[in-house]
Amino acid sequence: MIKAIIFDLDNTLVDFMLLKRAAVDAAIYAMKDSGLTISYDSAKERINKIYEAEGIEYQQVFDHMLKEVYGKVDYKIMSAGIVAYRKAREAALKPYPGVLPVLIELIKMGLKLAVVSDAPSKEAWLRLSYINFQHFFDVVITYDETRERKPSPVPFNMALKELNLRADECLMIGDWAERDMVGAKSVGMKTVFARYGDTFNTVNPESDYDIDSVNELIGIVRKENNIL
Repeated sequence: MIKAIIFDLDNTLVDFMLLKRAAVDAAIYAMKDSGLTISYDSAKERINKIYEAEGIEYQQVFDHMLKEVYGKVDYKIMSAGIVAYRKAREAALKPYPGVLPVLIELIKMGLKLAVVSDAPSKEAWLRLSYINFQHFFDVVITYDETRERKPSPVPFNMALKELNLRADECLMIGDWAERDMVGAKSVGMKTVFARYGDTFNTVNPESDYDIDSVNELIGIVRKENNIL
């Protein structure tokens, strides 16, 4: 019987890549307005390369880019970028359609809810708090708690320990097959692939279930728990 749903955060609960693109675009235009002399395309390419090398959550990306361009940080340009980035990020940060009512329905069904994310704790909690989801989850496991990224079994096992449940009592839903599905399966959880958040055009996620909308999750739980 399924007693808990474990969610990935980015591209499962919230459209992270949408907000990231919007925030970076706004930052580049603001930096150019404050004196950045390279083109938009050049700035975007540099920022993307920095994220690829340092990780998508890298917090010094604008400092890094400005040092590449000028050999030092221009704080007028950097501060303009940071302010624009934060404003655009907050405007774009929204849950996927249907997520809120699904969470409420799962809680009404008596299920525990958890998040297992590779994001740093501060960033994960900021995202959850901004969309008023901070009270929905019984357990939130981030990179800072484990120092291990999915598909390592460590964050999944930590979630099970905190939930005080067995792996076969939990359902993991996420958008990244190589991390979310592989990691959850390695500890014995059933898996749901959030195709609506997939950015890799995954053909076969090798999950137990494959959904195009988060709303389908309720039916899966009912099926697993033999609820008519």
